[in-house]
Amino acid sequence: MFYFAFQSALIMEENNYLKDISDIKNLMNRSSQFISLSGLSGILAGIYALIGAYVAHRLLETHIQTSEYRYVILESATFKQMLATAFAVFILSIVTAFILSYFKAKKEGEVFWNSTSKRMVINFLIPLVTGGIFALLLLRNGNYGLIAPVTLIFYGMACLNASKYTLRDVRYLGITVIIIGLFATEYSGYALEFWALGFGVCHIIYGSIMYFKYDRG
Repeated sequence: MFYFAFQSALIMEENNYLKDISDIKNLMNRSSQFISLSGLSGILAGIYALIGAYVAHRLLETHIQTSEYRYVILESATFKQMLATAFAVFILSIVTAFILSYFKAKKEGEVFWNSTSKRMVINFLIPLVTGGIFALLLLRNGNYGLIAPVTLIFYGMACLNASKYTLRDVRYLGITVIIIGLFATEYSGYALEFWALGFGVCHIIYGSIMYFKYDRG
């Protein structure tokens, strides 16, 4: 009788010990990672990108039908409209991610803007801004075929760089977008399709995965 009571006490103590370890591990993860990133914002960002890609496609079709030039030049109204479309998609995606992640953090009792989220944003922006400047330089020098691959690859690198401070799924999103960017380099004639796939479809897929894994409940 005493033996069984002693064994039961040991098992309970071991279970409590394992629970304490699990709690400590979860606490460390929460302090080192920004876990309030909203999966729904990824889905919406993908939808914005698909809408933007469709608008850009229509603008290109109209340009080809009405202009003597097959390619869009920097001074053309079509280029300015496409640039405005891309900028609108980017701003909408950033604002949506900020708002939804803020409310998710508030709901879960987390601090939205802390040292971890700051590090995540900084590590995300470094490759992203670098890629944006590189893309502008390519535009200036007339290398239009590399714009889509460069934006995809550097965005993927930005996600990969930021994934150290947030949900692991962001890492896989980054790797996927980089691979799509490499394919876009080889098949430059389908730049808009690859852009829609990388920024649109991938965001919807990974955003849905993150939503069902972390946001629901």
